[in-house]
Amino acid sequence: MKKEYCGLVGISGHPEAARMAYFGLYALQHRGQESAGIVTWDGTKLREQRGMGLVADVFSERHLGKELKGTTAVGHIRYSTTGASLLRNAQPFMVRFGDYRLAVGHNGNLVNAQALRRELEHHGSIFQTTMDSEVIVHLIARNLNGKSLEEAITAACSRIQGAYSLVILANDKLIALRDPHGFRPLSLGRMGDAYVVASETCAFDLLEAEYLRCVEPGEMVVIEDRCLSSTRYAPQIPSKSCIFELIYFARPDSLVFGKVVYSTRKKMGEILAQEAPVDGDYIMPFPDSGMYAAVGYAQASGLPFELAMIRNHYIGRTFIQPSQDMRDFGVRVKLNPVRSLIKGKRLVIIEDSIVRGTTIRTRVKKLRELGAREIHMRVSCPPIRHPCFFGIDFSSKGELIAANNSVPDIARYIGLDSLHYLSIEGLLSSTNGDNGYCLACFNGHYPVPPEGSCSKMCFEDKCRP
Repeated sequence: MKKEYCGLVGISGHPEAARMAYFGLYALQHRGQESAGIVTWDGTKLREQRGMGLVADVFSERHLGKELKGTTAVGHIRYSTTGASLLRNAQPFMVRFGDYRLAVGHNGNLVNAQALRRELEHHGSIFQTTMDSEVIVHLIARNLNGKSLEEAITAACSRIQGAYSLVILANDKLIALRDPHGFRPLSLGRMGDAYVVASETCAFDLLEAEYLRCVEPGEMVVIEDRCLSSTRYAPQIPSKSCIFELIYFARPDSLVFGKVVYSTRKKMGEILAQEAPVDGDYIMPFPDSGMYAAVGYAQASGLPFELAMIRNHYIGRTFIQPSQDMRDFGVRVKLNPVRSLIKGKRLVIIEDSIVRGTTIRTRVKKLRELGAREIHMRVSCPPIRHPCFFGIDFSSKGELIAANNSVPDIARYIGLDSLHYLSIEGLLSSTNGDNGYCLACFNGHYPVPPEGSCSKMCFEDKCRP
């Protein structure tokens, strides 16, 4: 079962809300390439356009200029999730209940979704999709009787566990919130009199919106009639933001969790150079994943920086493709070597992470065939030894090469002369000592116990349903 990793946009108070949502999703395309959707409120009803594929393929001028009318909109992009790769699982998810027309976009993964779904079905709820996100909608609807919408959302969130950043369109009201741990990012901005929320601030740059601040963990922001209000819907607890946003997922030009992604990744490379120096001819990344850590490593080590692999920018990131066959295809066509830079050279490759190891092994094999004399690899995050249940695409230990192999064994499998990972201490140093991050994929300490675990600290595959 795949986990969910998505991008969210919300616009309130703009005459071309749908078009602004489109541009926002376009800037967030790196967060999902499987489906896209926009829902608007035209004053009477919700209007929607959802489709499979890239943002530019799902929406046309007809949708943005004529059909998606209204001054309030929410948008969502998605890749492989807890549901199948089908149009009915594309978001935002819409439902009508009493006087409310709701559209909900969810980034994250609920660890108790199966138990909640069984409970809701037992009490008569009928599900239209296989997404855990639909559980949230049913819980909101069940709590609307006699309560305000904000109270119903608060009651729903008191039942769900795991990672969730949400954008909710309820008639003309835009609501944005993050889970109490703050696993997933969500930022607040402004364009004149209009407000905008987005998973990353790179969307604000394209929209020429002013960044205001992060939506805080456990905070609910409500925007209506160009007025913004904020409440804390859950008690304050230590934040556990997903460190993988800073390592891999977020765009380097974004501000995430209050950190500049570019600078943080560069700092990871600098600390990695201190922890694991190596004698080589030059530093090289596999674009674009290790690019910024490689810049930091090169500057700290004094070795030259070279782009010995050239990326085909018309191929998506292999890590976020929904099947292994597509990942293998991406490996073959995504990067091409500059042959004259490789033969007889001692290469120092900087990577941001190793998950399964299959992609890197293929690339290293190609470098060997081209005559590289030595190949050393330095990885700007610790070994990923534990599955993620909060929304990243490695959900079992069987997928993780570091869960079942020592570092020397991984080096031999990939075909390297040496391999070194950044330490957890070094990783946290790159965030200026901030330890408010979820590190469960490295150390197995889960902020929220996954559904079906036999105890709070036992997450072996054999113990999960």
